[in-house]
Amino acid sequence: MTAHDPDAERFLLNLATRRSPRTVDAYRRDLAELRTFRGGPVGNTTVDELERWLATMRADGLAPSTIARRVSAVRTYFRHLGLIGARDDNPAAALVMPRRPRKLPRALSPAETERLIDAATGSTPRTLRDRALVELLYGAGLRVSEAVGLEKNGVDLEERIVRAFGKGGKERLVPLGRPAAEAVRRYLALGRPHLDRRYRPELFLNARGGPLTRAGAFLILRKLAERAGLEPERVHPHLLRHSFATHLLEGGADLRSVQEMLGHADLGTTERYTHISDRRRREVYFQAHPHARRTAPREDSQETVV
Repeated sequence: MTAHDPDAERFLLNLATRRSPRTVDAYRRDLAELRTFRGGPVGNTTVDELERWLATMRADGLAPSTIARRVSAVRTYFRHLGLIGARDDNPAAALVMPRRPRKLPRALSPAETERLIDAATGSTPRTLRDRALVELLYGAGLRVSEAVGLEKNGVDLEERIVRAFGKGGKERLVPLGRPAAEAVRRYLALGRPHLDRRYRPELFLNARGGPLTRAGAFLILRKLAERAGLEPERVHPHLLRHSFATHLLEGGADLRSVQEMLGHADLGTTERYTHISDRRRREVYFQAHPHARRTAPREDSQETVV
């Protein structure tokens, strides 16, 4: 975009000082989409052009989440232009955003989770690492970025506490169960020394001795899922975080405690998991309670009027 829209490029350079490279790349793509649509710099866009752009995206069948993300990027850019005095209005402020369907998070059942964990049974350095990874993702409800970002001293094995750094670098302490702590202990003692060829500080290392990446964690879980007889395309690191929250609530944990352990800023985000718990309770009820398993009356039955 540099040659065609220097103002937008300066905005992206400024954004890069406080946001991740992935976020900056997403903003660059979204602003480029609008520049291509109107055939000129984004900063000169009018309200009418934005409304036509929005209508075109809807007509093209773009997902509401994609449209919302693009509009959000454009709004942020115009807000930036207002702060530096380049524009005195935000033409994107009045756009009506498409409604985004609220999807319930999916979760593994407790039995499926155990199968996934048991698939990482073995004594090789990489198997010990995989077991510690899946135990931490499920046992502490970590985001994949938090797990691969952990350093060796990020887990207190004596107190069984994980020190995780979430969004915005916000720190939280999450308790850890005995099986997860034991898996990390075995990995540190018997697995990681064989992988640590570069004296890295990260807890999880790849086969070459470098830090394990997000993509590497996804690949590990896919392989474990296939070994466990689960659907590999369904299993990913965040699914274990969903399962952590769901199983806690099903076990009687209060919502506020689960919110703190997950590191959610908004309690409403955590409340999504209560719907899964309610749905599962209904399923168990209809399967188990005698009066919930009523069948339709047979055609030859006669009603008695009283």
